[in-house]
Amino acid sequence: MAYNWDEKPELNITPLVDVMLVLLAIMMVIAPNMIYEEQINLPQSSKTKSLSKIPPVHITIDKDKKVKINKDNYELNAFIDNFFLYSKKLDLKATVLISADKRLDYGVVMSVLAAVKQAGFVEVSLATNG
Repeated sequence: MAYNWDEKPELNITPLVDVMLVLLAIMMVIAPNMIYEEQINLPQSSKTKSLSKIPPVHITIDKDKKVKINKDNYELNAFIDNFFLYSKKLDLKATVLISADKRLDYGVVMSVLAAVKQAGFVEVSLATNG
């Protein structure tokens, strides 16, 4: 009995496809009817204590090195002292958002960031245009 090595076996995947389509049809019919509901008991909240949102502090530095904190204008040279005094009336848990002109020197922005950190703020973000 001689075997012909040139013969290539052909795979018949038609039965496999038929079975998969039948299983898919069954799943499509059954899936919308499946309902799973878990009963959970949520804890009760306290009605006496409410959370208050702390307003963020916006610091803007323009190309002329003028610093604006929320609505107050300051010079960059005296910013560190002025911000330290200004921060006394703010909550140190507030988020500080620093926006600076992209033409400014990196050191100018970092000096403002350092002044904010020295004042005691923890959440400080640099704003970008993207």
